[in-house]
Amino acid sequence: MYKTILVPIDVTEDALTELVIPHVNALQKLNNASVHFLAVTAPISNYLRYGGTILPGDFPNDEKQAELILDELREKVKLFSIPADKVYLSSSIGSVRDEILSIAEEINADIILLGSRRPSMSTYLLGSNAASVVRYAKTSVLVIR
Repeated sequence: MYKTILVPIDVTEDALTELVIPHVNALQKLNNASVHFLAVTAPISNYLRYGGTILPGDFPNDEKQAELILDELREKVKLFSIPADKVYLSSSIGSVRDEILSIAEEINADIILLGSRRPSMSTYLLGSNAASVVRYAKTSVLVIR
């Protein structure tokens, strides 16, 4: 049923990763599926635009930032019990929703599994990444809370 699973991971949110682990492991084993883990981060320019402080050399460019989050993703994936030949890792820079949806189409994902925090007032007013993915995805999405 699910041969290709896309799992976006926020490398800064350990609690969300822990929520997703049992679901990913179960679906992967049930279907002997390949699991594509994806870490997305906003471009450096977004941090600077909204008043973030980044020291020169912390993230010299978006390419270096993508490498750093991919390294963090490798560490997170060790928590899952999935055969190595079924695991694929990627990282990208851009809009979280757009990158998730683009990769889902590119790999022809059967389902997207992602963790989401409990909704808050700001989520209702501004929307969340999970809600946005659900709204625009062309495939099934399982949101785990």
